[in-house]
Amino acid sequence: MRRALALAANGPERGTHARVGCVLLDADGAVVAEGWHRGAGTAHAEVDALSKLAPGQAAGLTAVVTLEPCNHWGRTGPCSEALIAAGIGRVVYSVADPGEHSGGGAARLREAGIPVEGGVLADEVEEWMRRWLTAVRLGRPFVTVKWASTLDGRAAAADGTSQWITGAAARAHVHEQRAAHDAILVGTGTVLADDPSLTARGDGGELLADQPVPVVVGSRGIPEGARVLRHPHPAIVSRTRDLDAVLSDLYSRDIRSVFVEGGPTVASEFVRRGLVDDYLVYLAPALLGGPRLALGDLGVDTIDDAVRLRVTSVTSLGGDLAIVARNQSESPS
Repeated sequence: MRRALALAANGPERGTHARVGCVLLDADGAVVAEGWHRGAGTAHAEVDALSKLAPGQAAGLTAVVTLEPCNHWGRTGPCSEALIAAGIGRVVYSVADPGEHSGGGAARLREAGIPVEGGVLADEVEEWMRRWLTAVRLGRPFVTVKWASTLDGRAAAADGTSQWITGAAARAHVHEQRAAHDAILVGTGTVLADDPSLTARGDGGELLADQPVPVVVGSRGIPEGARVLRHPHPAIVSRTRDLDAVLSDLYSRDIRSVFVEGGPTVASEFVRRGLVDDYLVYLAPALLGGPRLALGDLGVDTIDDAVRLRVTSVTSLGGDLAIVARNQSESPS
């Protein structure tokens, strides 16, 4: 299963499809063929592995797959049917497919008389697939809220200046995170105040190959000359503050991960509504004091109502720290 997981990592991180790996084993446990999913419209991992065999060679083999074989017709046919047709003798998978239309492959395989075992390395694979699984289960994109602040929680000085709280290494890391998400979201206040391009750029200012779709939310209009409107992807401008509606719309556009990089107003609203899956906080060893906090009102009136988080990683970036955390209520994988 760990080999299948390593194969899955070859697939594209972004987009609507899960990264899946498959290993085909003979009766002695030797690897006969391997495969992985290369993105929308390409063969799924099981079919990719089967394609490397001669006719009839798959009969009696064991298929080890990171995700339950799908059971629906999309751009490609059901993997469950492909495994049945190939004569696979046993299927082992890690995580059940949560898709409303794609799930049910294990039941179909059992119906065809093929022994199926699920849950192998489930915690490990669940964690690795967390973004995609969260999006499919909730029917909205996985949301990462990012901010940069001083040790005393300030996102800007009293006069509003904020460039640069963190150093070059942290800023480069931010651009890598932008490129790793399907979309980047800010409020109209950020567009009006900072006129950001919302692109993912390299050390020399060049555009990275993967660019997030820019999303602007809020009731105010934005200037026709705003830099976000010159982004490589057409900007999605949602004239609403209803974040649930915004996320639902983005999901319908095949966006499965969103990097929220707005100011305190937008970030606080995502937190207040319980819409944050990962917190990414860059901490600079500096003090500013004053009123410019990284977060605003969260609706917390007493310490018992505090939003409790669990830190999952801390990375040193030059003199700064990048801290990733998630809600404490989310059970560890």
